[in-house]
Amino acid sequence: MKKSIAAILLIALAVSGGFAQDKVTLTVMNYQQADQAGYPEDVKIWQDFQAANPDITLNIEVLFNDPYHQKLQAYAAAGTMPDVFYVWPGARSAVVHEKRLAKDLNQLLGAAYLKDFSAAATNPANQLGKYMAMLPQSYTYTSVMYVNKKLLEDNGFKLPKTYADLKKMVPKLKAKGVSVAMLPNKDAWPMQSCLFSTVVGRMAGDSFLDAVLAGKAKFTDKEFVASLQVIADLYKDGIFSREDVQIGYGEAAGMFASGKAAIYIDGDWRVGAYITDKASGKALIAPAAQESDFVLLPFPSIPGEKNRGVVSAVAGTGWAVSSSLPAGSAKEKAATRLIKYLYSPEVQAIRFGTGAYVPTRKGVKADVEPLVAKVPVFYADNAKTCYVVDGVLDPAVYNVINDGLIAIGLGTKAPAQVAAETQKAYESWLASK
Repeated sequence: MKKSIAAILLIALAVSGGFAQDKVTLTVMNYQQADQAGYPEDVKIWQDFQAANPDITLNIEVLFNDPYHQKLQAYAAAGTMPDVFYVWPGARSAVVHEKRLAKDLNQLLGAAYLKDFSAAATNPANQLGKYMAMLPQSYTYTSVMYVNKKLLEDNGFKLPKTYADLKKMVPKLKAKGVSVAMLPNKDAWPMQSCLFSTVVGRMAGDSFLDAVLAGKAKFTDKEFVASLQVIADLYKDGIFSREDVQIGYGEAAGMFASGKAAIYIDGDWRVGAYITDKASGKALIAPAAQESDFVLLPFPSIPGEKNRGVVSAVAGTGWAVSSSLPAGSAKEKAATRLIKYLYSPEVQAIRFGTGAYVPTRKGVKADVEPLVAKVPVFYADNAKTCYVVDGVLDPAVYNVINDGLIAIGLGTKAPAQVAAETQKAYESWLASK
């Protein structure tokens, strides 16, 4: 009997020893913020994977906004990329695409797995490196007007269809201490990504940016200057408050929900800020009000626009696997298991339910609140899309645009000056390649 027990113990030790030898540690860079909607659900997603996969240890670093991008750039420069990391499909993650720091997920995941995702998500042409460095979790509209319909109606206004409609609202709403529209820009990227890209699409079109990149047009051309002038006019006409330039990205959603502005401009992902937080049971906008009092609209028509109704959109963010992992290695297999989990119907349903995005994975169902349900309707109603500026230009160029938009908002630079600075930055970038 004692020999049998000893034998069982030896087998158990051997098995546990085998697990210890096979245990893999993955370094992960996650993009998340603790006060962001869906954060508790995000934490649980990672905890559930760890519990179900005891042979894999996750060493997770969590950052948000510019600190994330800065740290990823530092890792790339040092040649120490995390095993699994969060990536943008365009210039925001240019170093990943251009240096092929991520594995080709077409090869790693295979056609049988990828058939469950939309064609736009699996098309390598939609990524900067023209290969599948990451799998977009969504197709993202970066420019959406969140409109407090009830506030407008209470003040005698209809939903805006033209720039003139917005301008007419200024005197009455300003007298009540309410902004017509709000777009916080202390973090520099929101104005460019969430409105200016749409304005460029309307005033100049994708063909203009294509021509710039082909050396056949310049940022000092009238179309680009006119696009910058639209932003200048929004501040000059009082539609935007110059104080918005000093408001941080995380502050504005609460201000809009409390009635400080009739309209809030952001990306489609921002619906998650307004819905019920499962941890607290509270919502910035109650579900009943989401349904009856708020609508999602494209920016109104602009005088002089060439492409009426286009809205900036881009393949969404997603997960990548470091190209440094040896093919067929235990680490590569563990990373593949993690990626497939993150894109599973169960996890994607959680993301959909928290308003993070509308998944590119087909057939994902979730119990969503009214504002989230309005996002795919917005997509259907606004099928014409244009480039997002930071999706097609290098950071050395679009960061100059971002800073220029801040200066325009503050009234310290004119559109022509910002256009000239952008052209100079572009020429310097070309010379450095």
